[in-house]
Amino acid sequence: MRKIGAITLVVKDYDEAIQFYIEKLNFKLIEDTKLDDQKRWVVISPSGTNETNILLAQAASSEQEQAIGNQTGGRVFLFLHTDDFWKDYNHMKSKGVSFLEEPREEVYGIVVVFEDLYGNKWDLIETTR
Repeated sequence: MRKIGAITLVVKDYDEAIQFYIEKLNFKLIEDTKLDDQKRWVVISPSGTNETNILLAQAASSEQEQAIGNQTGGRVFLFLHTDDFWKDYNHMKSKGVSFLEEPREEVYGIVVVFEDLYGNKWDLIETTR
């Protein structure tokens, strides 16, 4: 068996990123291990799953800093699937998450685009398939 275990997300600051994902998106902190004076191994995951995790990687160079908030050139970067769209949408909205549109019905389900704290675009989606 093979699977993608983690996806790296370049961030400005470990602690502010952890706070955003835990408090606003209801993620859980899986691991936060100090590797040296500047580098940590920080893994987060949506609550209720441990399929694919996100590794938060604090930018360590000017080249990496340029990728913060634009890891996919302005396209939607990650797709957060949910089994209760309105519960998650309302929670995120109440926490001040920035939505770029109103929720919309598509042939595959209900979806809305939002931004994380750095401007990366995400889809919140409840599929009907």
